[in-house]
Amino acid sequence: MTENFAAFAYLISSVLFIMALRGLSSPETARSGNIFGIVGMVIAVATTLATPGVVSYWMILLGILIGGAIGTFIAWKIEMTSLPELVAAFHSLVGLAAVCVAAAAFFEPAAYGIGTPGNIGVASLIEMSIGTAIGAITFTGSIIAFAKLQGVMSGAPIVFPGQHALNALLGLLMIALVVWFCDAQTGTLFWAIAILAFIIGVLIIIPIGGADMPVVISMLNSYSGWAACGIGFTLSNMALIVTGALVGSSGAILSYIMCKGMNRSFFNVILGGFGGETAGPSEDLGDRTVRSGSAEDAAFILKNAGSVIIVPGYGMAVAQAQHALREMADLLKKEGIRVRYAIHPVAGRMPGHMNVLLAEANVPYDEVEELEEINRDFASTDVSFVIGANDVTNPAAKTDPQSAIYGMPVLNVEEAGTVLFVKRSLGSGYAGIDNPLFYRDNTMMLFADAKAMCEDIVKALE
Repeated sequence: MTENFAAFAYLISSVLFIMALRGLSSPETARSGNIFGIVGMVIAVATTLATPGVVSYWMILLGILIGGAIGTFIAWKIEMTSLPELVAAFHSLVGLAAVCVAAAAFFEPAAYGIGTPGNIGVASLIEMSIGTAIGAITFTGSIIAFAKLQGVMSGAPIVFPGQHALNALLGLLMIALVVWFCDAQTGTLFWAIAILAFIIGVLIIIPIGGADMPVVISMLNSYSGWAACGIGFTLSNMALIVTGALVGSSGAILSYIMCKGMNRSFFNVILGGFGGETAGPSEDLGDRTVRSGSAEDAAFILKNAGSVIIVPGYGMAVAQAQHALREMADLLKKEGIRVRYAIHPVAGRMPGHMNVLLAEANVPYDEVEELEEINRDFASTDVSFVIGANDVTNPAAKTDPQSAIYGMPVLNVEEAGTVLFVKRSLGSGYAGIDNPLFYRDNTMMLFADAKAMCEDIVKALE
């Protein structure tokens, strides 16, 4: 295959990747965006395989078959609630792949056309060392994020005295090692960079609390992109450079959006997030009287409402209650009640988590609105139906300067005439902060599994 044809094919795949990102920006176009991405990747892989320098096709085919089989099995079995963990795990593989490719390029530079051992160009050494560092940080950072999301380790921040100073020192040491590596070109320094980066990946993620995990997911997504981009330069592969840059920049932008959604700076998250497991109430909650009700009580209130705003959260995802919830909403709409869904930017454990679940249940896209679009409407709404959301509805974010989530934009559910709050218990949310909304006079707690409660409300409505 000629270089011109390969460059043209890579250009086509790059355009398709851009169209894929554009499509994934909205639920209505997400399916077509996925198709664009798949076609672009097929073209990129086929073009790479057709280049004259490729050898050992049987090993490539074997890798594709093994990886494809594993990926298909995981995609078939994965639950929607486990998508954040899956994304974190996949990010770790991208990072590890970047380290492996960089190692191959360093120890066999002639195969990549970048020189001979001990005589590699400085530009290539900088590219592979940066790719190695970012890839290694992505690998171990993603493993820690996976462990926190999976519950293997505590979601609370893990901090110790001098942590920031240590991270800064290791960062400076990393820069020194890269400079030394570019001069000495030894395998010992290459692996020193990789090992140090593995350690840094752990240290920068462990102080981040559970409530900041959506930002961590998008941040690691950005890291994996930049790692791929750096290796793309080493391999002189335009498709890898463009794709990595797209993933890296889009992940960085998404991280910024997530931080804005929590009213937190990116550096504030990285230098030590919030989110414990034992935090108590941070404001005076009076006698903490809770008014609880049954499915029949909720059905009566909902049936006599003129407008209802449903606020889904991670509890809905865990219970897989989206289909029963949509059935409940359909019955309310048949009664002439206006029903809408309010989505917080960081609801769930990854960006777009709630949107995907509602789309899976065939909830009409025009009924799903973001925080900025719907927040002003709660005051004129009869019922807020909160199903499993906690931190994103916590009014302490607006009223209590001592709260760890103070300043975070939240949904104004308490302004509705009645708040129906579906939750298993009065336990705190992922941020580990008590919610004073539970004890308000206009709140009725519905203590039950979210799916079971919605099904019981449907029966009562019928």
